[in-house]
Amino acid sequence: MVTPDLFSLADNPFDMAELPVETIQEAIRSCGLAPTKAKNIKALSQILVEEHDGEVPSTLSGLKKLPGVGQKTASVVVSQWFGTPAFPVDTHIHRLAERWGLSSGKNVKETEKDLKALFDKETWNRRHLQIIFYGREYCPARGHDVADCPICTMVTSPV
Repeated sequence: MVTPDLFSLADNPFDMAELPVETIQEAIRSCGLAPTKAKNIKALSQILVEEHDGEVPSTLSGLKKLPGVGQKTASVVVSQWFGTPAFPVDTHIHRLAERWGLSSGKNVKETEKDLKALFDKETWNRRHLQIIFYGREYCPARGHDVADCPICTMVTSPV
């Protein structure tokens, strides 16, 4: 039997809030950490229905109040869905920023601050995606060869 994908079961917070956690978990099992994510999806769907009339908050602070939503996820939502300038930093961008000497690499919070200071606010949303796609193509985490990455070949020392 093929497990249906989550959005074929419920494509809005009203319907999602009605699904049993076990049903959500089965639909997202392949994502990893499914038990925790399923509980968070159910809980945040209930909050969206009860406190936001089914609408997703458009601010970082509003999003981060939802279960399972941290700084990176909130930044992705405001930048990609709402078009608000944000600079989501995950482990990949954090690693690349350190590797390229754009940040000290202490933690993702510090890297986000460094990258926001380095790039014009109007370019943050685009820059975030450019770093991700460039990193996948030329500067991967595994099997990285400095000679394959034009940026790495130019960097002589980290910040």
